[in-house]
Amino acid sequence: MSSGHLTHNIVLFGRLLRRLGLPVTPQQLHVVIEATAHVGIEQRQDFRDACRTLLAGRREHGPLFDRAFDLFWTKHAFKNRPALDLRRLLRRLTGQQPQALTLPTQRPDDGVGGPGDEDALWIDKRHSFSDAEVLRRKDFAELDDDERRLIQQMLRRQPWHLPRRRSRRRVAARRGTYLDIRRTLRRSLRTGGENLELAWRRRRWRPRPLVVLCDISGSMEAYARIFLQFIYTLRGSTEHLEAFVFATRLTRISRQLRHRDVDQALRQATEAIVDWGGGTRIGESFKRFNYDWGRRVLGRGAIVVVLSDAWDRGEVDLLVQETARLRRSCERLMWLNPLLGSPGYQPLTRGIRQVLPYIDDFMPVHNLASLEQLARTLGDLPLVSPPKAYGESFHA
Repeated sequence: MSSGHLTHNIVLFGRLLRRLGLPVTPQQLHVVIEATAHVGIEQRQDFRDACRTLLAGRREHGPLFDRAFDLFWTKHAFKNRPALDLRRLLRRLTGQQPQALTLPTQRPDDGVGGPGDEDALWIDKRHSFSDAEVLRRKDFAELDDDERRLIQQMLRRQPWHLPRRRSRRRVAARRGTYLDIRRTLRRSLRTGGENLELAWRRRRWRPRPLVVLCDISGSMEAYARIFLQFIYTLRGSTEHLEAFVFATRLTRISRQLRHRDVDQALRQATEAIVDWGGGTRIGESFKRFNYDWGRRVLGRGAIVVVLSDAWDRGEVDLLVQETARLRRSCERLMWLNPLLGSPGYQPLTRGIRQVLPYIDDFMPVHNLASLEQLARTLGDLPLVSPPKAYGESFHA
């Protein structure tokens, strides 16, 4: 078999394993291709052991890998037949049931089974994780380009139920707590001035404004693009969203994210940012936000969400002062830190330790599962938040 067909079929075999639930990455396939230069394919068992070692990382994946290998790499794949192409074998997999997958066996006459194969083998994958489940738990910093696109598609399907607040405006209602005198008198004209039917009014429920401050410094570069996609997804769920990014300076990107095409919106937002991947000055950025934008966007019980790892190169006293000012101006302050997803992480830096008393929710934001947890937290917020005394412990 030519090296070109061998590489192509290794990629197809990797895609087949992913369909069966094994978390095979492009980096693993690249290592397998390099290993074939040393192992070769003349000895089937050596080639099989190399693939099993590199692609089946868990013990429970071993039996599933062995059956898939036997079906895919038949004896015809190891003969000197440069024209052999196993593309049809993988194409047959589309449209199968998610719990079981039918794999055709190859026949000696044509090398690939036809649509009428009766000796098809069912491989049960009920005990293996799907690609979507693996991606939900995978850290954003470890995603490749294909996985990042899948995460973006999953983010677009994520429902967001943002918290609401009671407005001062009143609307007509069949039942309410306020008597609508004007409508009551108008109805009394039908009965000769007798008030036989009362009209009521109630206070309206409005979505709370949401303000997102995203860190795009060098330490957050691996997460920043996913976070911009996340902010754009929030923008589609509410009209009351203001988005800002910061590293060494503060940049408002709310206008750029209003574009209906997600790729165009993210492209315009990226072009508006001049300090991408720079240093981090959280205190100065918070001060600029409080003085230039606080009065404009923090009214009507706004909720502020900060996406940052809290690695600050500025003055700690300024960070504490401006974080306290920001908390006094909003209804709730949520700080999402991707480092919280690491086992054993402790907020040991001086800056984050001193601002924790002003933070209502200190949560991880390193994978899709953590964003889903954020969605549930926002949806479960009380309609009327109790007053918070500064100095209380945060809610982790």
